[in-house]
Amino acid sequence: MNRIQYILCGFFLLMLAGCASVQPDVKADRSALNQEKTQNAGKENYQGLKRKVAIARFSNETEYAKGAFYDKENDPLEKQAVDILSTKLAASGKFILLERADADKITAEMNFDDKEKFQKVGADYLIIGSITEYGRKNIGENNVFSRTKKQIVQAGVSLRLVDVSTGQIIYSEEGKGEAETEASTILGFGGQAGFDATLSDKAISAAISKLVENVINNCMDRPWKSYFLSYDSDAVVISGGKTQGIKAGDVYAVYAKGRKVKNPQTGMLIELPGKKTGTVKVLTTEGTTAADEYSLVQVTEGTVDSKNLDQYEIREDK
Repeated sequence: MNRIQYILCGFFLLMLAGCASVQPDVKADRSALNQEKTQNAGKENYQGLKRKVAIARFSNETEYAKGAFYDKENDPLEKQAVDILSTKLAASGKFILLERADADKITAEMNFDDKEKFQKVGADYLIIGSITEYGRKNIGENNVFSRTKKQIVQAGVSLRLVDVSTGQIIYSEEGKGEAETEASTILGFGGQAGFDATLSDKAISAAISKLVENVINNCMDRPWKSYFLSYDSDAVVISGGKTQGIKAGDVYAVYAKGRKVKNPQTGMLIELPGKKTGTVKVLTTEGTTAADEYSLVQVTEGTVDSKNLDQYEIREDK
């Protein structure tokens, strides 16, 4: 072999080595990027009333990483799932996310039979989630001149959406996601892929992404609600304010709650549809945060029994 042939052979090997590298799941990353852009666009464009949502009891039901020193209160997969779900819901611009402390209060209230106590906590919906499946595997392939190593993470997430005013589960579904990365070497040249911790985030995110849109739709398809806080000669006050999207001049319907009947099949109390009794007009909004906001209103139609304010709901009159 002459000198030119050696040079050409070396050049060819360098080209092969340049082609052999770590190949991430580019398609999945682009899909996530497109979804993020769509959600951010929705956040900027949404001008309607926002629902209050709390995320609680997100548990890891798998056996992954549950060794002798496992700390149930600081499960990394649980924290990842909560952070990812919170980010996706916030990106829609349609929710006010309550702090975990508030979610714990709601969870505690769920031990009571009196569902009206839920309203005192302040959330419209409670999301209860669990990681039902999680696994990581490595797949390798060895050929004469090349070697390929692929890391794959698969995750399954289950979400339940609870209407806080009734305590009933209005949506439940499980989603699965997968993320992978690949490294190849040719004649010993190429990228070396070590343990990729980001695949966990990507797999859980992919699983949650399949459920978030259904969660959002189930929340938004139900009427927005507010409640009377006080009613006297000085002022009529309802819950909610600027943060929730309430503005001066808005008009909302007042509904008397329907009576409750017991379902003999389930043993649960069912509240029958209420009857519209009037309307209120927002005069001004007060407060600085979602926790302390309220609105002053004027009753423009119908009458309200000021001694039984808990028997009324204020709804968006679509």
